[in-house]
Amino acid sequence: MSVKTLLTNRTSLEGQVKVPGDKSISHRAVMFGSLADGITRIENFLPGEDCLSTISCFRQLGVEIIQNGSDVTVKGKGTDGLNKPEETLYVGNSGTTIRLMMGILSGLPFKSTLEGDESIARRPMTRVTLPLAKMGARIMGRNNGEFTPLTVEGQKLTGITYELPIASAQVKSAILLAGLQAEGETVVIEPVKTRDHTERMIKQFGGEVERNGDAVKVTGGQLLKGTEINVPGDISSAAFFLVAGAVVPGSDIILRNVGLNPTRTGIIDVLKAMGADFSIDAYEGESAEPAGDIRIKHSKLKGTIIEGDLIPRLIDEIPVIALLATQAEGKTVIKDAGELKVKETNRIDTVVNELKKLGVEIEATDDGMIIQGQQGLDGGTVSAHGDHRIGMMLSIAALLCKRDVVLEQSESIAVSYPGFFEDLYSLLGK
Repeated sequence: MSVKTLLTNRTSLEGQVKVPGDKSISHRAVMFGSLADGITRIENFLPGEDCLSTISCFRQLGVEIIQNGSDVTVKGKGTDGLNKPEETLYVGNSGTTIRLMMGILSGLPFKSTLEGDESIARRPMTRVTLPLAKMGARIMGRNNGEFTPLTVEGQKLTGITYELPIASAQVKSAILLAGLQAEGETVVIEPVKTRDHTERMIKQFGGEVERNGDAVKVTGGQLLKGTEINVPGDISSAAFFLVAGAVVPGSDIILRNVGLNPTRTGIIDVLKAMGADFSIDAYEGESAEPAGDIRIKHSKLKGTIIEGDLIPRLIDEIPVIALLATQAEGKTVIKDAGELKVKETNRIDTVVNELKKLGVEIEATDDGMIIQGQQGLDGGTVSAHGDHRIGMMLSIAALLCKRDVVLEQSESIAVSYPGFFEDLYSLLGK
């Protein structure tokens, strides 16, 4: 267990940081590069543990992938070039890897087994296995395919029209990836529009995908071609410094090359609603994924209500938004976020329990939390519970504490942001 002592310090944050590449896009770039015919070159790839798990799985499937830090070259041979793995495909802590891999493996002519760490073993998979089964997939696992390990026996798939019961970009993507191999058309209907990196990437690799309102459609049998991808910075990683800049007195920071995909910018909407002092300098020119620089300064904040269609656009940022709310005037209420219960941890309970250890007045609800504003934080020993986003949130919370904070399981942060502490200390002038 890695333990880190975070010295409380109200020194302002100043300077600039280039956050690492977007995790969701990095995963998909490797996947599509492996499914495509020809070479795919990826710049600003996130070399975090989750994305490295995706690389490892496709290497086991016979794909030649050369990784040099944040530069990755994938030598794809199309789906026909993927081979039966000799051993279990291990996804580590990555929910994106296992769920999207199920969609890919369902249409391949061999049997393979997927397994992850203890956290993955607790996460529900029937939300993916059920629609894939409707397409003809054969997936077996614990509790009728609800939990890992999962064995996927590839079959000839048939396109379906499927209405998602819960908004989930991972489930949507798994079905679309299976649909690219299926006979006929596959349509996914979303209750709320979720992050659309998969749809954008299909087009970037020369494929076709259509959106009509809440419905996304692909046709099977498409041939994808290798391409070049420049991954923008991950707004989910930038969110921790956006909050730090907003709540630590005297702060003024710039975050470079942050992804500004409108399906991911819910944190920007929350900052605006709370009255934060920030500006965005969006990059000009056409790109598959929009990006720009964000400058944020400390300012007075006000509480707000976060609910409904906004939730899928900031689901990963809710832990740090809860911290943001502790410094706003008035009460902040987060609703409709029941999906947090099945992330790396039950993030509702974990956020509430860990912030309470720091003296925060916060209450868990069935689908969110209620946070009282303008609170002072104390200090003490807290834990990331193996959840990278909880670990980073608690690290930012330490900047507001009266006493030192000891963070247990800090190693989990490397899942999505290996250089987090280096960037944090650089903004603190340390």
